[in-house]
Amino acid sequence: MKRACESDANHIGVVTLLSVGLIDEDHASLEGILQCSQCELRPTCNWKLNACPNLASALTALRKLRVPVVVCESDLQPGTWKEVLEELNTLPDPPFLIVTSRLADERLWAEALNLGAYDVLAKPFDGREVTRIVSMAWLRWKNRRGNPRGASEEMALAGGM
Repeated sequence: MKRACESDANHIGVVTLLSVGLIDEDHASLEGILQCSQCELRPTCNWKLNACPNLASALTALRKLRVPVVVCESDLQPGTWKEVLEELNTLPDPPFLIVTSRLADERLWAEALNLGAYDVLAKPFDGREVTRIVSMAWLRWKNRRGNPRGASEEMALAGGM
């Protein structure tokens, strides 16, 4: 799924994301959205999305890959997004968790944010919302790691949407 925006002077390379427990259609939708169909949504237009069907496979992938953002179905079988969040928090540089659900209501949103998830995305996915939230999560992760450009990029994305 590597696709760079040729006109992007601030190209940052490939950013690897993990999707956990998404059904094939949702994973394909997410992957399509993140293929940089709208290059005005810079600087993060070169995503690589890895699908993991469950928590165990996600943990295996997280041990091998440097992942800033994990997108997780709210109701994993077996398990829940809360278990994913607990596991992510044991990592030395934990990625941000974005929870997805067809029933993304205020209760889920409040619970997810209060427990430490980055955000919640409703399904079916809205392309601009997915790109905005994933980009902001990645920029916040990058800024947390001490990148001096991260904060200004985050503000530009927030204001440009």
